[in-house]
Amino acid sequence: MSDLLSIGLSGVTAYQSALSAVGENVANAQTPGYARRDIVLSERIGAGNRDFGGVEASSVNRAWDAYRAADSRYAASAASRADVRQQWLGSVETTLDDGPAGVGQLMGGFFDAAQSLAASPSDAQGRSAMLTALDSTASAIRTTANGLSRISDGIAQAVQTDVDGLNADLKALAQVNQSLQQTPVGLASRASIEDQRDQIIDSIAQRIDVSASIGANGTATLTLGSATGITLLDPNAQVTISAASAADGRIQLRMFANGTTSPLPATGGRLAGLVDVAASTADKRTALNAMAQKFTTDVNNWSAQGIDGNGNPGGPLLSMTAGAASLQVATLDPSAIAAASTDGTENGNLLQLSSLRGSTGAEAGWAALVSTNAQALSSAKSEASATAARRDSSFAARDEVSGVNLDSEAADLLRYQRAYDSSAKVIQVARDTVQSILDLFGN
Repeated sequence: MSDLLSIGLSGVTAYQSALSAVGENVANAQTPGYARRDIVLSERIGAGNRDFGGVEASSVNRAWDAYRAADSRYAASAASRADVRQQWLGSVETTLDDGPAGVGQLMGGFFDAAQSLAASPSDAQGRSAMLTALDSTASAIRTTANGLSRISDGIAQAVQTDVDGLNADLKALAQVNQSLQQTPVGLASRASIEDQRDQIIDSIAQRIDVSASIGANGTATLTLGSATGITLLDPNAQVTISAASAADGRIQLRMFANGTTSPLPATGGRLAGLVDVAASTADKRTALNAMAQKFTTDVNNWSAQGIDGNGNPGGPLLSMTAGAASLQVATLDPSAIAAASTDGTENGNLLQLSSLRGSTGAEAGWAALVSTNAQALSSAKSEASATAARRDSSFAARDEVSGVNLDSEAADLLRYQRAYDSSAKVIQVARDTVQSILDLFGN
């Protein structure tokens, strides 16, 4: 009779655990990073290791596929890099305004004003309009240079935010590794820790490309996905990540390990994308400075070869002392425009100004700058679309294994509920039988 009670009790206990697992699955069906729990039920051997002793919940397992998890992390790294590039290249495109208030059209307006002045070179209003157009062009170039500088600063701040987050994730994962070493396999608490481990690895993968290796005891070892031999974390140690910014805004990732600082050659994740756009933005700032210097030199040289309204050799109309952000007109005196040529032709020098608009002029340099970024942005948008689809597909494949299917959980709920009721019936029968026997002796 004691065996019957024991069998019933084992069933009630085991199926209660199974029902708890189903309830946890249902409650966390929409929880990010949660992997479905499965209860492993096994036969319990009775007395003498021969008789059936009931059933027991031997362990709680997570539904997980290491290959699909690794594939989803790789896809997430690629998508994060592409998203960052699209975002910041879009910001650069906005700054390189090619509309009516942009450098290109205002520069063209300056040349058009000079052409109009050539029809009546002594017109004071026309001279003022030409200088105003030149001032507007210089202002637009300064605005663009300052905008690109702010983008570089924003990228640097985003890098630091992700570096801080990456170091925090690595520290948290190291603590999770310690917890895994101390928690027995098969417990519900162990499954929760493993969920936490994989969520942290997913977060790291979005920041930088990593390859994760899970040991027999559940601890994680992370290596840089793009370079073999670079370990970011193992059960015994972790590296510290930092970022160094150059004066032009270029950024280099670094890692500190074993007392040595060395470059960190990331190719995936947000940090890789940020490093990439930092370099491309620095290139555009360099190109803008070169274009502004070309424009300044060409206009001043043009002015120097003519005669101004006071009969003097033309002086500089532009000054630039510290890059495009310092560009400004040198004078607002309409008579300072060197409209005449040295041979006395009243509009002779103005007619020569259009020669600055060729394929090697500042206008062409600006057009090349805008076109280069537009092409890069178009490519980034295509890459972002493709990698997002790849990421979503890999996540769906992972969720096929680890996700919670409410229909399946409902079926399991019914099955375990009936088994629980049956086990309770066994206990009820045993109790009634014992009571009947006691009643016989009592009579």
